[in-house]
Amino acid sequence: MALATPTALATAAPATITPTGPTATAPVTAEAPTAGAPAAPQAATAPQAAAAGWAAGTRAYLVISAPADVAAAKAAVAAKGGTVFASYDAIGVIVAHSTTAGFAAALRGVTGIQQVGATRTSDVPADAYGPALPANPAQAATTLTESNRWDMTQIKADQAWAVTTGSPTVKVGVLDTGVDDQHQDLAPNFDAADSVSCAYGKADTRTGAWRDVDTHGTHVAGTIAAAKNGKGVIGVAPGVKIASVRIAEPTSTLFYAENTVCGFVWAGDHGFKVTNNSYYTDPWQFNCPNDLDQAAIIEGVKRAQEYAEGKGSLQVAAAGNANYDLADKTTDTESPNDSTPVTRTISNACLDIPTELPGVVTVAATGSGSGKASYSNFGRGVIDVAAPGGDGATGVYSTLPGGKYGTKSGTSMASPHVTGVAALIASTNPAFTPADIRAKLAAQANDLACPASDGRCTGTTANNAFFGEGQVDALKAVGTTPPAGKYFENLTDVAITDNTTVESPITVTGVSGNAPATLKVGVDIKHTYRGDLVVSLVAPDGTVRLLEDFPDSDSTDDVAKTYTVNASANAANGTWKLRVKDGAAGDTGIIDAWNLTF
Repeated sequence: MALATPTALATAAPATITPTGPTATAPVTAEAPTAGAPAAPQAATAPQAAAAGWAAGTRAYLVISAPADVAAAKAAVAAKGGTVFASYDAIGVIVAHSTTAGFAAALRGVTGIQQVGATRTSDVPADAYGPALPANPAQAATTLTESNRWDMTQIKADQAWAVTTGSPTVKVGVLDTGVDDQHQDLAPNFDAADSVSCAYGKADTRTGAWRDVDTHGTHVAGTIAAAKNGKGVIGVAPGVKIASVRIAEPTSTLFYAENTVCGFVWAGDHGFKVTNNSYYTDPWQFNCPNDLDQAAIIEGVKRAQEYAEGKGSLQVAAAGNANYDLADKTTDTESPNDSTPVTRTISNACLDIPTELPGVVTVAATGSGSGKASYSNFGRGVIDVAAPGGDGATGVYSTLPGGKYGTKSGTSMASPHVTGVAALIASTNPAFTPADIRAKLAAQANDLACPASDGRCTGTTANNAFFGEGQVDALKAVGTTPPAGKYFENLTDVAITDNTTVESPITVTGVSGNAPATLKVGVDIKHTYRGDLVVSLVAPDGTVRLLEDFPDSDSTDDVAKTYTVNASANAANGTWKLRVKDGAAGDTGIIDAWNLTF
């Protein structure tokens, strides 16, 4: 399958990722390799109708003309042995089916038809003519309470929520494997009226057609907009609405071009301010314009993207997970992934779509600590921004179907962080166009320098091949700081040496009365092997409150967390201190930054 999780493109065996917390069940396996067996889909209901009209050997095509010539193109489809399965007249794109050999070649000779291309190298499933509804899984309750996870603190989403959690007038489309709309953390923000299945390239508006045929889309949706409701997790923009546009087909979980065309047109027609696209368009990892079929795929999806943007919708997309330089393409060994992949020579003219289409925001992944994720694709002039995607043992924790939660890693997980930030920008700037949101995403990103040890990262600290403009910053995206008088920060580095105790001060002024019972303490410590550390908050009167004494066996690097402290017994004004004790030899670091939100 072409999901943008690390195993979607990597050659290694799938990583097993285990959910945590009271609702954890069997391990959740990251999406299977493109050329291998996909993760088992959820059980589906019986088809609503017999597959009337389907025949063995049915193939799908994009037939492209000028919008004014669509009627004539439809007539030509029938005359050359095909049928019109769906049509997007406003952009001049027809989804045609045919069992006739030479169908595409015959149509290419018809006046007024500009391009024709097969979208698959395998047959259209019979399910296209009588689609089964995905399962509506039984829901498990949770006792998990919300906490500020590493990925949210890394992009300062937890601080941005003091400004806005997002507007319910902002709709975000999740173009993916579907979304479990009944999930306790997604139901409050789910927009059923604007949700749909676009599997096979035709809108299916039946109730539940949008549901997840895997786990991927539900995980993505939670990162964008899981509700701030006291349970489970919190999304980057927990106040916006999310709609599911299922573009993955059941069983294969592949995302064909006609499905993406349908999804983008739907996004434009239904007022989505942002869409998230954590996939590449199957069956070609890269579509090359010198191939007639792939050229039609590029044109059809490009027209649909431009249509959506023209209607006010910004597309955000994952860069992919092959650790591949998208600015220096040479070979493709993964395509086509719906039949037998071959090794082919390619060039930079070949595009990973939709992520490399003009106007689409291309997202690379960082791990915990803001370094490049090992699997993330990169490319000078291709990557726009970066965001947390997880790496190694540290994944992104989010929602899974059936009321569950679990971790995944990938640029699939990075992209929804950017989508959430874009939704916050749209919430605080209702008049912004897609171009305005794109510009704001670039302007607010925090610069990340190339690692000195990796010569593949070219460019400057301000814009380079690994991180583009930098890692998104939700707080800067919605304003410079939270409301005046409530937020205080110290960005001065304080060295943490072995077997020492150090402090970093913040002087608070202009806050009347005592500190709140929910004082937020944001901590950003760069330190190898944090099991050495004990972190405390010291109030102006000298009261010491333990924030965390890390277990001696905790070999994780860095501390990027927000703690909630009941400081209501202390006056707010005065000098507060973050105290860090290093209790062992061999690992050192710095207090990089910390903050207080009253």
